[in-house]
Amino acid sequence: MDIADRITVAERYGALVDSGEIEKDDAQVRLAAVLDSILSEIRERRLTKKSSHLGWLFARKQQSQPSVRGLYIHGAVGRGKTMLMDLFYEQVAAQRKRRVHFHDFMADVHERIYKHRQAFKRRETKQEDPIPPVASQLIADAWVLCFDEFSVTDIADAMILSRLFEQLFSRGCLLVATSNVEPDDLYHNGLNRQLFVPFIDLLKSRVDVFNLDAKTDYRLEKLQQLPVYLSPLNDETRISIAKAWRDMTVGQIAHGHTINVKGRQIEVPLEAGGIARFSFDELCARPLAASDYHIIAHRYHTVFVENVPVMDEDRRNEAKRFINLIDMLYDAGTRLFMSAAALPEDLYVSMRGAEGFEFARTASRLFEMQSADYISASRAVNLAADGV
Repeated sequence: MDIADRITVAERYGALVDSGEIEKDDAQVRLAAVLDSILSEIRERRLTKKSSHLGWLFARKQQSQPSVRGLYIHGAVGRGKTMLMDLFYEQVAAQRKRRVHFHDFMADVHERIYKHRQAFKRRETKQEDPIPPVASQLIADAWVLCFDEFSVTDIADAMILSRLFEQLFSRGCLLVATSNVEPDDLYHNGLNRQLFVPFIDLLKSRVDVFNLDAKTDYRLEKLQQLPVYLSPLNDETRISIAKAWRDMTVGQIAHGHTINVKGRQIEVPLEAGGIARFSFDELCARPLAASDYHIIAHRYHTVFVENVPVMDEDRRNEAKRFINLIDMLYDAGTRLFMSAAALPEDLYVSMRGAEGFEFARTASRLFEMQSADYISASRAVNLAADGV
């Protein structure tokens, strides 16, 4: 029986173990069982809907508790959280479901809020508060939400999450999320965090919390270094990354470009044939948002980032932007060439504030983006294979 024929997370996980793709881990086995219990509840909910449509409609109006409790999975980087959530997502028997990186979800939310406010200004709607209609739109698209890498670093996100999810949960939203931190550490040391705390309380009332304390970092285990991360910053490094740029853009004419986004501009110093080249300061010392990095990550299949410094508390803003940048590049499968002052785990030297938590994930992703597995799956390689 192929893995695709397995009907539970536990069975699909077992097939991966049997094939030798992963090693069996007791913590992961326990998580698979918890995810299967949620799948069973979802199936029962759908059966109830089919057997009694009117009863289902009545049940949807009950706003005290959702029919199915969600799950918040946290643990160290590379422990298999995303793998197991994805196995769960594939098995969810619901058409209206969505699996998304948290930053992408929030970019979508802010875009919907913006459109609603513009519609209100044009008097196309009498509803001034955008949160209820945006929640209605989101739940119409998907009542099962799976978030990868749930992390809150942006104050704009933090200030709307409580109101947004109060509306989503009241409409029957089921949330399953992965994170590197436990719920109480979300938006750690963030500005006006006391205004964010109600969201943590709301979240814990609607999801169970599972600490995936697996024994191995599977990302580092499969790591195979390739010359795409160059350190330290010296003449040899500068020559090497310049050569990599020449090799990647051979036959292409490089030029500057400006991307226009809602009246704002993202300056791209050099681009050629789907490849862009930036310095760290051009990407992270400027006030760019996660949505801007999302656009860059999906516009270019390969991105060069040069002269990344070691960051500390004095460069917290740059560190936050760098974290968002790597998240977007990673999630889009964008190939990364980078020159830096230190190895990934040494690029942020302060463990105070949220950045200390977040940078552990960033370092892990920078390691994985050097691996043969990541590069072979990147859009750059796939486009080349297709002759693009």
